Amino acid sequence: MVLESGRSCLLVIDVQEVLVPAMADPARVIKGAALLMQAANRLAIPVVVSEQYPKGLGPSVAELRALAPEGAILAKVHFSCAGDPALKAKLDGLGRRQVVIVGIEAHVCVLQTAMDLLAEGWEVFVIADATASRTEANHALAMSRLAAAGATIGSVEMALFEWLRLAGTPEFKELSKLVK
Repeated sequence: MVLESGRSCLLVIDVQEVLVPAMADPARVIKGAALLMQAANRLAIPVVVSEQYPKGLGPSVAELRALAPEGAILAKVHFSCAGDPALKAKLDGLGRRQVVIVGIEAHVCVLQTAMDLLAEGWEVFVIADATASRTEANHALAMSRLAAAGATIGSVEMALFEWLRLAGTPEFKELSKLVK
């Protein structure tokens, strides 16, 4: 599967103030999600951000809230974004069938969302270095299970450069600086 900017959207799952400190490598997730959000915004790729029970777990971290387009953040109580009617309607309404997924926790909300979308025929790309769990073991198990189920496991840089496709453009010049 090839990731295409004109066919994809970015889904940022539950990178929230109360959850992030418990993750094995929270800075990596925030950095990767922020980079892909900046790229998506620059390349006109739709961004959707979920927040698991924000009344109890707080909002998305400030760095990501600042990058979220107007109306992109939706609250949920389902673990799977595809199980939440408002989030599912938002995703379906984008008219794109490729989804790039980042966020937490890899073995719960990321996994369940990806599995549900795969079952519906979506092309699912899970970004390993922009996802996390509380333990590295759970993260590794989630990536293994997702790959076996048909998700493409990739990295932040893989997604970025697949979206860009071409060097020498103004977008390439601007966005390639983010990975240095």
